[in-house]
Amino acid sequence: MGRFDLVSLGELLIDFTPVGVSGNGNPVFERNPGGGPANLACAAQKLGARTAFLGKVGDDPFGRALKAFLESQGVCTEGLRLSRAYQTTLAFVHLDETGDRSFSFYRKNGADTMLRFDEMDLSLLDGCPYFFCSSVLMSEGDSRETSFRAMKAAREKGAAVYFDPNLRLNLWGSPALARENILRALPLADLVKVSEEEAVFLTGEPDPRRAAQALLREYRFQALLLTLGADGCCCFFPGGVTVEQPAARVHAVDTTAAGDAFNGGFLARLLRLGKPLAACSRAELEGLVRYANAVGGLTTTRKGSICALPSAQEVEALLAQG
Repeated sequence: MGRFDLVSLGELLIDFTPVGVSGNGNPVFERNPGGGPANLACAAQKLGARTAFLGKVGDDPFGRALKAFLESQGVCTEGLRLSRAYQTTLAFVHLDETGDRSFSFYRKNGADTMLRFDEMDLSLLDGCPYFFCSSVLMSEGDSRETSFRAMKAAREKGAAVYFDPNLRLNLWGSPALARENILRALPLADLVKVSEEEAVFLTGEPDPRRAAQALLREYRFQALLLTLGADGCCCFFPGGVTVEQPAARVHAVDTTAAGDAFNGGFLARLLRLGKPLAACSRAELEGLVRYANAVGGLTTTRKGSICALPSAQEVEALLAQG
């Protein structure tokens, strides 16, 4: 057994989240830690997993605060690099009337995009069963090839690779470039989580479930998890098992990090089972999906990303309500 259950690679950044209006009538933003892979690591850690983070931030007030915050959450930061040459990436979150979010990124030459493979501490992966990454780190800079090399290195060390496209088209030079690189990553992944929009984008099939089936025919995933927003999720497992789950009954105010929380909840629950997906019964697979769905749903009930993640007790309380 290794030191960690999950090693997460990717962006760690500042989310400026809207919290109201000033006395002068101007929007007010709160500084929050964020970044999909960091959100996932914190979610899984909070739910009982042992996690470590690989990435790069600026050696600036933002980056140092992010490092300290991850440590306060129990996430190992031995693999986090602080750069004096590049600044920490910033993102401004915009919410519509339903709580759905969009992002404006300040990321040109951001520290996360400049992570080199030779800066990575791959010893963190020794004996680790799961490695996570997304396509955000692949969108530009040195970190694109670093991501692909890291996925290969993780598999060589025996870790199952969990991949989330986490598509942010405004970070890419073109939709074609985004699609090309995400499709390049899929053969290196063992478990994949896609949103309905991502499934459609990658396949051209307008129906999300049919798009997911097209991906399953093309690639040999251990699992393909399709999240459907307000319609819950539809998950495909070994042996042709399909599990559908309606959305959790919660009052959503901010959907930031809901997908990351879903991922973290899924992996934390799978780790608790202590067996590969292929050895899980249908009832266990259904429990996995219910748990992940509850974690993602609860995260939408509070504003922010990492600060909105639920505790294990909160998840169990929601599940107990049926």
